[in-house]
Amino acid sequence: MDKRLEQIRERQKESWNRFSFGWKKWNDLVMDFLNPMSNEIIHLLKLKGNELVLDVACGTGEPGLTIASKLRGGKVFITDLAEDMLAIAAENAVHRGILNVQTRVCDGCELPFAANTFDAISCRLGFMFFPDMLLAAKEMIRVLKPGGKMAVSVWNVAEKNFWITAMMGAINKNMELPASILGAPGMFRCAKEGLMSGLFLQAGLRNVSVTEVSGRLDCKTSDVYWNLMTDVAPAVVEALSNANDAIKEKIRRQVYQAVNQKYPDGNILIDSSALVIYGQK
Repeated sequence: MDKRLEQIRERQKESWNRFSFGWKKWNDLVMDFLNPMSNEIIHLLKLKGNELVLDVACGTGEPGLTIASKLRGGKVFITDLAEDMLAIAAENAVHRGILNVQTRVCDGCELPFAANTFDAISCRLGFMFFPDMLLAAKEMIRVLKPGGKMAVSVWNVAEKNFWITAMMGAINKNMELPASILGAPGMFRCAKEGLMSGLFLQAGLRNVSVTEVSGRLDCKTSDVYWNLMTDVAPAVVEALSNANDAIKEKIRRQVYQAVNQKYPDGNILIDSSALVIYGQK
């Protein structure tokens, strides 16, 4: 990996370590929000129970922990670049009494496993943040056994994800953010139609499919939504850290107005959309 990509990786690692406290604080709400894509990943992998599974960029442990809980005789390696996130995953495993898991701090583009090791690989919301997505895909395929299956999820287009655009829309109205670099890690980097399926095919997978999956962020109130997003969303927190108090308050008012306008009954239950991409080696 060249120096520029290494720098991107280190920034990603620092960011996710820094926000691990928020992910631990909001774990139950966030995991409930992301469960539909985890369930679809697990459904597509069609595990029988005795497989060796790799979960890449697992964050606080999903879907790897749920996969492990369903295996009888199998084992899951859950991995993440950020050691603080992985420590929370390990705590969650202990809390749930899941013993057939092993954690490993590593980069998805440089996996510390031998070729043809795993029966299946999962990766929920990791690809958008890999410095080199094709390299990551090829690396995962390298450690996947012939005939093995891989299923990953990425966010769909911004228009279908108000849960983040409500915040970033208000921020962009009131602040001049640095222009995003084409192809750089970001929330909607993988949303373009055909991008991920083409990547899977280019990397060497077959029987590739793409499924749209909906989720719902059950915040209940605007206060919970604001507090959640300012704890767990790096792009939001980074932007707000560069705003003075008056601008922050203006953004907060606009976010509340947008959310309350969309959900006038006061029940903040925000729809989302993700893509789950499947392939076989």
